[in-house]
Amino acid sequence: MRLKNTHPRRSKFQASRNSVSPCLLTIEKGFDHKHWRTNFPEVIQRLIHQTSSFENLREDTMSGYSISNYHDTADIYRKIEHMMELPVQKLKADSLQKYLEHFEQRCAKSKEMITEARQYIPGGVQHNLAFNYPFPIVIDRAEGAYLWDIDGNRYIDFLQAGGPIILGNNYAPVREKVIQLINERGPVTGLFSEFELKLAREINKHLPAVEMFRMLGSGTESVMAALRLARLATKKKKVIKMGGAYHGWSDQMVYGLHIPGTGGFEAHGIPKGSRQHSQEVYPNNIEKLRKKLSRNRLRGGTAAVIVEPVGPESGTRPVDKEHNKQIRELCDQYDALLIFDEVVTFGRIGLGGAQGYFGIKPDLTTFGKIVAGGYPAAGGLGGRRDLMEHLAAGIAGGKKRAYVGGTLAANPLSSAAGYFAIQEIERTNACEIAGRAGDRLTKGLEEIIEDLKLPFIAYNQGAICHLETSGAMFIKISLPKDVIRIKSILKEIKARQHFMEEIGAAYMAEGIVTLAGSRMYTSLADTDEVIDDALARFQRALQNVEPQSYYS
Repeated sequence: MRLKNTHPRRSKFQASRNSVSPCLLTIEKGFDHKHWRTNFPEVIQRLIHQTSSFENLREDTMSGYSISNYHDTADIYRKIEHMMELPVQKLKADSLQKYLEHFEQRCAKSKEMITEARQYIPGGVQHNLAFNYPFPIVIDRAEGAYLWDIDGNRYIDFLQAGGPIILGNNYAPVREKVIQLINERGPVTGLFSEFELKLAREINKHLPAVEMFRMLGSGTESVMAALRLARLATKKKKVIKMGGAYHGWSDQMVYGLHIPGTGGFEAHGIPKGSRQHSQEVYPNNIEKLRKKLSRNRLRGGTAAVIVEPVGPESGTRPVDKEHNKQIRELCDQYDALLIFDEVVTFGRIGLGGAQGYFGIKPDLTTFGKIVAGGYPAAGGLGGRRDLMEHLAAGIAGGKKRAYVGGTLAANPLSSAAGYFAIQEIERTNACEIAGRAGDRLTKGLEEIIEDLKLPFIAYNQGAICHLETSGAMFIKISLPKDVIRIKSILKEIKARQHFMEEIGAAYMAEGIVTLAGSRMYTSLADTDEVIDDALARFQRALQNVEPQSYYS
């Protein structure tokens, strides 16, 4: 299946960051000085019109960002609502059986190793993103757009390790520099290295709101540090998140996880007191957030509002384009800090992050994944200087500080990998190219869905693509109010998750690795040929969905 390139052509004003404003071009070419003096009101009106037109073009002419056109959020939710009204889908029985036989016959070495691994590792795997149905696949090699398992099967990789591989797997220009560094000084010393400064300076260059940067070991640690710092700086306790968002697995953030309205439902082993100041509101409901902030003001105030700027679960539950702007305004009104969780979006939406794309200046920004170029110990917190100075490290006393640390935080390997990866992302224009691949993939999936008359939904935020086939994260629930029907809710969740497993196994058998069968990350390595090959494989998998009467 081959598609036309759907990425819009770049405007002439996009050619250079230093391009002259179109308004000034109009003045220079369209008016002489006499006209300017004698027709000032007309000139101003034309300038206003030109400026307005330019702002409308801005979305399509922003250089270096993976999002070409922002999705129609309302339309996505309308389609999801329709899908959720239908019975849960399923694969044809004979097709599912063939896929399961594929794993038994073509992935025997993986099965054997995982069987032994289950004796020593809980569940047989260490990573939550590993696809477990019918059993996890053991990866032996990675290069560019592909992964190979120990049985020699090749896969198109849209998992991208959960997001950090924007340059493609095992990217040689970064790998070679990292190997050189290890040969010279090893991976860790516990003392300062030049790459800590280089990385912090590089981040500040692309994200001006990050006046100072402290590197940590993971995205989870970064969020923990951000909340601790926010509470110290504001002397307030309450933290509000968007329901369904993922901000790591610290005690206080295992709250409203995956599905809005679930509160502490998944907080097993976590004392209630750990999350007593954690709150959630539904994304896109700005009035609910306003009411929560207003109510909190009577109870000591809100320390921070933390958001995934493209929406919960990396945009799975998308937000309106003005949502972040509205949240910024409310945070200012109620004297709360705004925290952007850019663990996924920094270096994937663009090197300016989602904050650069949306034009929002958060007080604090959390980092992970791409901040270490896909190498281990990827995490960090950045933001306003007056806030970040509370994170000063080293052996010192006096000023109150928000205590953070980590033996391997900011080690030379991670710092250097992050620094060189950012330089390569900028040099290759990786975000924009990965975004074109994401657009092409999404457009192709939409065509397949339409051709097969399936009730599924494909959408993307640039290089973050979504294919909703079961809607497992869109079940409506509000605890404790819905506790009386919890059994039926759990039954529905289980059915929807099972279809996610089935369709994910179908994709895997067709040679495509996704994140939980519903999310795909694209990279610099995803050429048109790679995407078109993937679409042919998706089509083979999706045509095995049991036909039903979807539309009236």
